[in-house]
Amino acid sequence: MIYPLLLTAFVISTCGLVYELIAGTIASYLLGDSVTQFSTVIGVYLFSMGVGSYLSRFVVKNVIATFIRVELLVGLVGGISASLLFLLFEHVENFRILLYSLVSIIGILIGLEVPLLMRILQDKLEFKDLVSQVFTFDYVGALLASLLFPLVLVPYLGLVRVSFLFGLFNVLVAFWSIRLFKNELKSSTFLNTMAVVLVLALTGGFAFSEKIMTVAETSTFPDPIIFSTSTPYQRIVITGNGKDIRLFLNGNLQFSTRDEYRYHEALVHPGMAALPQASDILVLGGGDGMAVRELLKYPQVKSIQLVDLDQKMTQLFTEQEILTRINKNSLKDTRVKVLNGDAFVWLRKNDRKFDFIVVDFPDPSNFSLGKLYSDTFYKTLKKSLKPNGLVVIQSTSPYFAKNSYWCVVNTLKASGFYTTPYHAYVPAFGDWGYVIGSQTPFCPGKNYAPALTYLSPESFNAMLEFPKDMLPTKTAVNRLNNQELVHLFEAEWSEYEAH
Repeated sequence: MIYPLLLTAFVISTCGLVYELIAGTIASYLLGDSVTQFSTVIGVYLFSMGVGSYLSRFVVKNVIATFIRVELLVGLVGGISASLLFLLFEHVENFRILLYSLVSIIGILIGLEVPLLMRILQDKLEFKDLVSQVFTFDYVGALLASLLFPLVLVPYLGLVRVSFLFGLFNVLVAFWSIRLFKNELKSSTFLNTMAVVLVLALTGGFAFSEKIMTVAETSTFPDPIIFSTSTPYQRIVITGNGKDIRLFLNGNLQFSTRDEYRYHEALVHPGMAALPQASDILVLGGGDGMAVRELLKYPQVKSIQLVDLDQKMTQLFTEQEILTRINKNSLKDTRVKVLNGDAFVWLRKNDRKFDFIVVDFPDPSNFSLGKLYSDTFYKTLKKSLKPNGLVVIQSTSPYFAKNSYWCVVNTLKASGFYTTPYHAYVPAFGDWGYVIGSQTPFCPGKNYAPALTYLSPESFNAMLEFPKDMLPTKTAVNRLNNQELVHLFEAEWSEYEAH
């Protein structure tokens, strides 16, 4: 009897932490700024556990039956939590109220579990053994959950399936407890019936989790979804309406095939036009292969090293025909070498020098991305650049996020680069900003690849001019210890989206 109950402590601890991680991950996906989201979710969850622990004192009678009911409720609420958050994101006025309400309910129920379990065990163990063993199993379960969640559960199952799966585990604990205490329960018929119903419901949810995500995302994206998947790093969604294919990462638009040529021509060609001898190129980010496609238009290019974090991303744009048509099979070119890894870590170990470096990361919407726009990163980047080489960085919108844009420029300048800011109009995004970094003053070139759709020496000269509403602002340098850029970015874009 003792060890099955201690195993129960292990299972409920694992489930509880998984629900907490699910809520934090979904919040960071949908709301951005992962540090803030995880901090607030963890804080609310722990506070709610304290409330649950306090409330357990009021359970005087039928402790075993109450414990089983709590398990069933945890299984139900925790099991449906991920799908509920995704489904209602676009339909509730204040998503945070829904998020923290769910976290609070789960936290209170988890807070009830352990005190009730300890009271069930109190007649079977001495107090010192009871406390040490219950909390040992509890903490081991937490460790297991924290390791399994990023390494196994999210990559192979996705958040919705994980939620349903661990809901099932809680319900099975209830089933197990009903069997263990069948002689001590006055009537187990209702509890058994509820457990069976929940097992069937959660199993059905697990089986149809992809359809649930499709329904949730259909209301989010205006065009039909042609592909979606979750990776350890992001949610990838590709939509298409026959004329336009769009890529979204964590709900943020990355490109539209109607005008992505504008974005990528502006990103690549001003730098390459000024480097007629550039043969060794480094691309950081850009796992869709679009920037590589533009680079391959120059015959002098001998090698392109692409470093992108997400293997699923580069695999999609290497193998899927509908996507390889867009990037013209650029990632299969013999001159291109693809490496999946953290660009920050890779750069610190790299000893190669490159003629041209293209930095095409997603916008700095969270601290994991913000480090890739820091002075530390740019100083490391400089070590991989040849003396006459150039680096270009996509730098968000100088119109919608003016302070963020000039923060990137100022950070690059503070890292020892000469900076050449410029911008281009991309209809899907609006006015978009870039900055070229060089170790000597930059001189625009005219050696553009032939037959470009958008860019020319004349149009680039116009891009160098900034109107009054996009002129430079005084902003702090983005450093690893302050992540000023992330705060600026979140404040500016949230203000725009609110309107």
